[in-house]
Amino acid sequence: MKSLDWCSQIIFYEDKNFSGRSYECTSECSDLHSHFSRCNSIRVDSGDWMVYERPGYMGYQYFLRKGDHSDYQRWMGFNDCVRSCRMIQMNQGSHRMMIYERPEFGGRTMELTDDCPSLSERFHFSDIHSCNTMEGNWIFYEHPSYKGRQYLVRPGEYRRFNEWGSSSSRVGSIRRIAV
Repeated sequence: MKSLDWCSQIIFYEDKNFSGRSYECTSECSDLHSHFSRCNSIRVDSGDWMVYERPGYMGYQYFLRKGDHSDYQRWMGFNDCVRSCRMIQMNQGSHRMMIYERPEFGGRTMELTDDCPSLSERFHFSDIHSCNTMEGNWIFYEHPSYKGRQYLVRPGEYRRFNEWGSSSSRVGSIRRIAV
């Protein structure tokens, strides 16, 4: 089967408004440091991407769709540091996830198949300690209405919140990554 990576492209620019040194990327990269020292603007020509503040897909995460992001504050960036990126494979089918109130799939559980703009309003809790993503890619947001820190949750089991890159169990909203 042919890989779809060839059709996704992201371009990183050292300066705002797409100026300065640039680097084009068409697949995931765990360490971008050798290609540029800072990142102040990004152009996503195709595909959906998650960019990370630190190498190895660590630190703050930022979800970017096709379009121009003329300065890091436009993608809710905390600073001009981007050190790794990952292309997100699109799921054209259904989305399904189980979220759990406690680690190791314990406590109350809820099933999600669609977006949730406010976890506390919908389920009356806002701490997720573990989850099992059966279908589709999702983003956890630190605050309601899809604001705050972002965490990519791909299909798989996450027994503790640190496994999706968070230092806290607090989740305010959840969104599917859909076509």
